[in-house]
Amino acid sequence: MADPAVPARPDRFVLLYALAWAGGAIAYTPLLTILLPGQVAALAGQSAGVGWLARIALAGAIAASLGNITFGYLSDITGNRRGWIAAGLLLTCALLPQIGAARSLAATITAVVCWQLAVNMMLAPLAAWAGDKVPNRQKGMLGGLMAFAPGAGALSGALVTHPALIPGDQRLTVVAAIVAACVLPVLLFAPCPLQQAPEPDVPAEPPPGARRTVLEMWSARMAVQIAEATLFAYLLFWLRSLAPAIGENQTARLFSVIMVLSIPVALAAGRWSDRKDRPIVPLAVSALVSAAGLIGMALARDLALAMAAYGLFGLASAVFLSLHSSQTLRILPRPARRGRDLGLFNLTNTVPSLIMPWLAITMVPLFGFQALFAILAVLALGAGVMLSAIARQT
Repeated sequence: MADPAVPARPDRFVLLYALAWAGGAIAYTPLLTILLPGQVAALAGQSAGVGWLARIALAGAIAASLGNITFGYLSDITGNRRGWIAAGLLLTCALLPQIGAARSLAATITAVVCWQLAVNMMLAPLAAWAGDKVPNRQKGMLGGLMAFAPGAGALSGALVTHPALIPGDQRLTVVAAIVAACVLPVLLFAPCPLQQAPEPDVPAEPPPGARRTVLEMWSARMAVQIAEATLFAYLLFWLRSLAPAIGENQTARLFSVIMVLSIPVALAAGRWSDRKDRPIVPLAVSALVSAAGLIGMALARDLALAMAAYGLFGLASAVFLSLHSSQTLRILPRPARRGRDLGLFNLTNTVPSLIMPWLAITMVPLFGFQALFAILAVLALGAGVMLSAIARQT
């Protein structure tokens, strides 16, 4: 029987918030995965473009890390999430076309750093706002709805790069318009007051061991994110090592199918965790399944088994990341500083992009992809073990 305290369906704020979160993914996914690499290659040439893109990615990751912590903290101390989100949205939409208009590499890197600060001015208080508004009994449902965001980002990339629909010089303007259409509704129609009194299921003082739980949750996400970021960057190279004829479109379709399938799985897992009041169990299970998928990838010797193993890993890791984002709000020890603390959690999104290239460069030439996947499997397994211990305590 369903717990009567758990709503049967999400309320208006949760739905509007999920749409805004998808808008956040649309703000960066097409640019970072498709449009920016193409622009850098056109400016610097294919060979030099790789190095320039790495420098831009490094500068952007540093700006994103600092910006997320700073603007999350500023939204804490001002108590005005909505204002910071609105300002970040305005600057993000203004700066996106400026990146496309840059005609030198120096101008491009400057525009990207400014844009990273702007988009994190929007995303940091947006992430904390869910903690202010959504009670613990709905955070699993929220995490399931947040699983739509990666698919929305991928779909927007396919839309804006379609040559018959949008001219090349207007792509980032269209991205900005889509982002505004997704984020504005939560700013305009979210229930007031802006921030509510603490929910009755949030204790006034953190329970014993809360800081250790936060550290373990942070470490578990970092481990899975390193694996996810590595596979995102090197999936095509690995598949071609098994079947040289495989194309980019096949890889893109595989990734898209996994993202679509992850949505109902995340929704079901999130809803189950709300009904049973077991928020960490789906995280532990998905981390362990991710480890199993990575082990399968290390052992795979033909394309069919490789794609099946990657499908298992990709599905489990997508569910893990969506649910972890919402359940993190539950375990932060100081609700009054959740914007700052979520900024520290955001390092698990940016730091892996700095670790992953060195890990791949060190392992693959000497020992092959199998050794790399074995190391990633150990990381995911460690995340599952840590989370299983937390699940037994809660």
